[in-house]
This record gives sequence, structure tokens and C-alpha cells, in this order.
Amino acid sequence: MTTDPIGIFDSGFGGLTVLKAIRSLLPSENIIYFGDTARLPYGTKSRETIQRYSIENASFLIEQGIKVLVVACHTACSFALEELQKKFEIPVIGVTTPMIEQVAQISKRGKIAVLGTRGTIASGAYQNAIQKILPTAEISPIACQLLVHLVEEGYIDHPITAMATFEYLHSLKNKEIDTLILGCTHFPLLLKQIQQTVGPNVQVIDPAQFCAAALKKLLEEKQCLNPLHEPTTQFFVSDDPEKFRLLGKTFLGHSLPEVSLSNYVFEI
Repeated sequence: MTTDPIGIFDSGFGGLTVLKAIRSLLPSENIIYFGDTARLPYGTKSRETIQRYSIENASFLIEQGIKVLVVACHTACSFALEELQKKFEIPVIGVTTPMIEQVAQISKRGKIAVLGTRGTIASGAYQNAIQKILPTAEISPIACQLLVHLVEEGYIDHPITAMATFEYLHSLKNKEIDTLILGCTHFPLLLKQIQQTVGPNVQVIDPAQFCAAALKKLLEEKQCLNPLHEPTTQFFVSDDPEKFRLLGKTFLGHSLPEVSLSNYVFEI
């Protein structure tokens, strides 16, 4: 089991930022990544649809023999994480949970902004989970759906992205927030623009780093770390492998190897 791969799924490309954090912390692990590119975006879909998609994605990865599942999609975590943990026997980690568990130590004054997709923000999952741990927190949730599309179009360092970021976030200046959570896997690519908009006194948090640390701790506790040092990384998608391979370079900072089209039957 120690050499079995870690499975990661996302609605498409954004989860590659989570993969990057995991690969940095766990360089010896085999990883299988699945991007559900045929059905993205998840952020505009219903709870029931996201749960169905997530179960199908997890089932595909479990068929590949993974030892642990990482749900890299914030929207899927918001709507389907508990369902996945109940349904499957292998450990299931969400990208959101490890960071939320430490939010009281992260935010000094309890004034927190959460950026996410429309679905993540509308679910209230982040807001509710934070307030369970930090009941006095003042939370400012902001749905930033356009930023997702701009990242996927490759407009990272572009004036239109800077304008959109300012439009979404300039109102936070009056709320004196001390912490901003990047509640979408696309948003770490916009860290520079986001930090410039909210100012240097706001701590901008990427939950992927906490997720990677929690995954390492879990594998250590279960004595499931891979002892070998020639790891593999496999990529599967539900549509358009070549587009994923080309755009994936934006997220990982290097070219991707072959990307395979999954033969699993996904219901649209």
C-alpha cells in the first residue's frame, strides 16, 4: 500500500495548485490527478449535481488503486466532502478542512474574507465552519466567478484581471480584515494582484499548503509514505487532454507529460 498513488480530483485545472503543494512536500509519492474538464465549472451547479460528479470522480480514482483521496475542488468540498467520507473506505481529505481547523491561530483579530466561486460562497460551508471554531469572527464572503474564467483564459498578468480583482475586493478596505482565504484553487495564481489590492497588512492564505501538510501527517500516522524515490505523476481528464496539457503549464510552472482521456463513463 505504501507505493499506491495519492488520488486528486478537481473540476478541471485549478487543482493543479494543490498537486503542486503536495508534490513539493511529498516528493516521493506517486500521484494520479483527475480533472473533470467535460463538466466544469462546478461553481455554478447545484449541490445534488456536485455530489454526483464527486462520487463519480472518486470512483474513477479508486479504480486506479489509490491509497488516499484528496478533493482539491473547493466547491466539491463544500457540497460533497462528507458524502465521500461516508461512502468510501479509504481516507478522504478536503483542501478546505485542514486550514479551517487552524483559522483561530491564523487570524489574529477574527476579521476574515473568503474568496470563492458562486457555489462555494452560496453553500455557506466556509462561513459556517469558520464560525464553529471562531464564533466571534467577522466574515466577508465574496463570490469571484469571473476570476476563474480569466485564469483559465491565461489572463494572469493582464490589466483586465487587475481591474476585475479590484472590483471584487476594493470594498474590503473599509472592513479592516486581517486574513483573506483563497477559497478557489485558481486564485493562488492571482496572489500578486490580490495582495496588491488588499494591502500588505492582510495575510493571504492558500489552503493548499495546509492540505499538503495534513496529507503528509496522515500518511506518516498510517505508515503509508512511499519509500521509493522514482515517483510517477499521471494525469487524466474527462475531455480535451491537449488543452489540459497546454494550460496545465500555467498552474504547475512546467510542461506536463502525457494527459490521458479517462475511459470512465461520466454522466453529464
